[in-house]
Amino acid sequence: MVPLDPVPRPIDHVLRGCAEDIALAFRDGDVSYAALEARVGQVAAWLARAVPDAGARVASWLPKTATACVLPLAAPRGGLVHVPVNPVLKRAQVAHILADSGARLLVTQAARAAALEPGDVPEGCRIVLEEEIAGDDALAPSAADPNTLAAILYTSGSTGRPKGVMLSHANLWLGAVSVAHYLKIAPEDRVLGVLPLSFDYGQNQLLSSWAAGASVAPIDYLTARDVIKAVERFGATTLAGVPPLWVQLLEAQWPEEVAARLRRLTNSGGALTPRMVRDLRARFPAADLYPMYGLTEAFRSTYLAPDLVDAHPDAIGTAIPFAEVMAVRADGSQAAPGEAGELVHAGPLVAQGYWQDADRSAARFKPAPEWAESDGMAVWSGDTVTLGKDGLFRFVARDDEMIKSAGNRISPTEIEEAVLRGGEAGEAVAIGVPDARLGQAIVVVVRGDPAREADLRHRLRAELPSFMQPMRYDWRVAMPVNANGKLDRAALKAEVTS
Repeated sequence: MVPLDPVPRPIDHVLRGCAEDIALAFRDGDVSYAALEARVGQVAAWLARAVPDAGARVASWLPKTATACVLPLAAPRGGLVHVPVNPVLKRAQVAHILADSGARLLVTQAARAAALEPGDVPEGCRIVLEEEIAGDDALAPSAADPNTLAAILYTSGSTGRPKGVMLSHANLWLGAVSVAHYLKIAPEDRVLGVLPLSFDYGQNQLLSSWAAGASVAPIDYLTARDVIKAVERFGATTLAGVPPLWVQLLEAQWPEEVAARLRRLTNSGGALTPRMVRDLRARFPAADLYPMYGLTEAFRSTYLAPDLVDAHPDAIGTAIPFAEVMAVRADGSQAAPGEAGELVHAGPLVAQGYWQDADRSAARFKPAPEWAESDGMAVWSGDTVTLGKDGLFRFVARDDEMIKSAGNRISPTEIEEAVLRGGEAGEAVAIGVPDARLGQAIVVVVRGDPAREADLRHRLRAELPSFMQPMRYDWRVAMPVNANGKLDRAALKAEVTS
């Protein structure tokens, strides 16, 4: 198990595997730790020549190529700040990130470069194709101050334009050590990287695996079947996902011997329902299941240990190593056990704020409560949680998603879990829509067969009080997801409230 060393280091020091062991596994060949370290040094040297100004931003718009995996280490080693752009974003979104970050360089591929139009690439930013980054010289591991900015990760923009979260070397390093430790990643593990590298959860799969000396197999996939084949091809022991992906994987056909190879499943980006927990347990009987809660502004806040999942499937767990997590009342005092409060995250995983956005930074990044153990800034998440007498946090809802109906504050999560409990629908999102009589009425967008609506309504009349009964169901064949693969609640809300 990776020791919990609290001393941060430059993030490019994270490659801790033996030189001959495999760090990256691709269909067309493997990359050893020695070869990866050499490539990081070569790319860092090339970038430092191309962009000689310390702290300048270098963006990448790439699928999961070897270059995309190297840049999170090479750019900081070269004294630069890496800005990964999700490869599924379109030109207008890419243009916003390039302009907002002030990127001096965009590393991409020819087809992507050709998709950009005049004005998309700001003045002072040039495009370079990944195969053009070459050279024999290499930079040695950096001696950067761990508090130096290393990356800007842009959120998916579910509420307005994407905003850039500033992450230091220390944020990335301690996040890697923390996750590698509590997931108990070992050198013999093979981690299948299906999540976008522009997503903090996806990028951390690289960093935490390398901190443990394990191997990562990055893949881009189109269908659940692609993931199943990759698990078999690479002999994956660890798979991370978000709820929409788990839904697809549970609906797909898995050869028993392939499902049995997985030893570790991790989830973030949305809560697992109790039914999904049961189904994952049944489908992957040899795997430990780690439900997790996080937000880009503090990387990750809590995890639920596998031995607690069956007894407490509704919990998001306890603070991860290096994090202090609290439930805080509106007046700043500590919420009592079982009392709802805002989740506040303090400690060294807290990001440095939003890039060039003082107003939004001030609203989200505020001093930790006086009674907290941690000093300095904390992330005030806007999420409502409770901390039980059992020491476990439970998610209630985001404050901006709470439904206020007939004087009641209703958690959409509670509605969604009730809808999914009986199996009439595969996915569900509960939304409050304006209503002259109630203030807000409940509309549930569901994926499934509308012929099951009568059964669903009959069951919920027995399970939920009258004020929690949905007014309307909006049945879909498929649900929209955002660039990070999460259900796009903002898009659905805009549709049903327009």
